[in-house]
Amino acid sequence: MIVLIAPEQDLPEEIAILHGLFEKGLDYYHLRKPFKGYEEHVAYLNQIDSKYHSRIVVHYYHELLNDFDLKGVHLQEQPRIALGEQLTSYVESFQIKGKTVSSSFHELHELEAVEATFDYHLLSPVFASISKKGYEGRGFDVNHLTKKVIGMGGIQVETLHRTLALGFKGVGVLGGVWNAAHPVKSFTAIREEFAKFTEEVG
Repeated sequence: MIVLIAPEQDLPEEIAILHGLFEKGLDYYHLRKPFKGYEEHVAYLNQIDSKYHSRIVVHYYHELLNDFDLKGVHLQEQPRIALGEQLTSYVESFQIKGKTVSSSFHELHELEAVEATFDYHLLSPVFASISKKGYEGRGFDVNHLTKKVIGMGGIQVETLHRTLALGFKGVGVLGGVWNAAHPVKSFTAIREEFAKFTEEVG
């Protein structure tokens, strides 16, 4: 699976590009806009064709799922920790409605130890980040895990094979698409390479 993270700051033609990405098969779009308030999230979602809403996962304002038929919610590291003993029941409250729940991790031992059953886990940085300068890769190896782990950080066509060889079940991309001259072409290239590699190992 390929997860695309939204750019933090809005980009020119972002919604048009996003529609193009959905048309090319994007199934997991993580709406991560830390500088947008609730109403701005609503306005952003209203610009996206509702037929694609079921492919969108929100990082903030999980209550948006009351008004939009979205794919699910994502818990970033601090909100996950803050839930404490309520974490499992919070996760299950969405899953019982058929929604996905994922979370972010930056340490392998924390991912191994978490008891809540997430649909998938984002682990970063695998390689040096494209979107965050100075964010060096850790080269995590997750071949020993049965949990579904998605590798993030420095993901592009050139690093795809190495990422999957480390045991990741999918990849998360941000800079590898949004920083590209042609985001839709870049995503398509990653998707085609991912499909080719998973067919080889499958």
